[in-house]
Amino acid sequence: MEAFVLAAGAGKRLGPLTTDIPKPMIPILGKPALYYTLANLKKNGIHSACINLYHRPNVIKKFLKNNDIEIKLNFSHEKTLLGTAGAIKNKEYLFNDTFVVMSGDGLTDINLKNAVEFHKKRKSLATIILKKIALRLEYGFTVIDKNYEVKSFIEKPLWSDIFKNSVNTGIYIFEPEIFQFIPKNKFFDFSMDLFPLLMKKKKKIYGYIMNEYWTDIGNPFEYKRGIFDVLDGKVNVNVGVKNKRNKYISDNVKADKNVKIYGPCFIGNNVVIEKNVIIKPYSVVSDNVSISSNVSLEKSIIWENSKINKNVKITNTIVGYNTIIPDNITLFDSIIV
Repeated sequence: MEAFVLAAGAGKRLGPLTTDIPKPMIPILGKPALYYTLANLKKNGIHSACINLYHRPNVIKKFLKNNDIEIKLNFSHEKTLLGTAGAIKNKEYLFNDTFVVMSGDGLTDINLKNAVEFHKKRKSLATIILKKIALRLEYGFTVIDKNYEVKSFIEKPLWSDIFKNSVNTGIYIFEPEIFQFIPKNKFFDFSMDLFPLLMKKKKKIYGYIMNEYWTDIGNPFEYKRGIFDVLDGKVNVNVGVKNKRNKYISDNVKADKNVKIYGPCFIGNNVVIEKNVIIKPYSVVSDNVSISSNVSLEKSIIWENSKINKNVKITNTIVGYNTIIPDNITLFDSIIV
């Protein structure tokens, strides 16, 4: 079975973090979000995928070239964004059987084999993977009946619309016949264009409610929440570092004997930590970060190759790549690049 991975997004809601990298390359405990998507495909027996590219495409291609993902990859370079459905139309010739579409910037440990079994059992043309979540009105909702058939979509729900509805995760299973409903070289979106068209033509669309973990990391709040959920063990992913007493700490960390580290936390490769540093719960220190003396970190995410100078307090903050934090400052609820 084949997969199409949507990775063209610029990630404007995550700006300025995504100025120089595409959203799928946002790091989650030392690995880009895209890595976890591809690893999940492989775990579910999918060994071939096409990835569409638009914003900073070379960043994605360089990462994949230097990492053994063990999935055969094709790329679709979009000079003009074609929308989620328009993107797969460009590579229609690759898909001759049931195929999966996933977002390269979501975080999930979904069992795709169960979802595909559901799809095939119902002989569905299109299956939307849904997730019941705590109410947040920034998401659109999908309404299904007792047989899991999709009945309606609510893109900007009102309070009166919310009743036993589920969020569209952006994961789909399709039959190749779907391409006859997607125009070529035209912007065409799954939720706004394709699914309403299928319903108008009375085609069967089903909704599969997943029980595994899923979150969209498209804004700073969800991004941090996803990372904290990984630290809490709520997501079944391999971060490449052993968890010892609720701490992911790489073997080659150089830390002064007076450093205090409290889990859950993550500390990557080649990190140097000087004396009297306190790393509090839900802190992430990525590869090649240097932390000077008398620094306090809490619920903060430090990206690779950054330096934190002495007497700094950082709380609930994201520090981007190659950033230098000067002496004697306090950061709270910030994004620093």
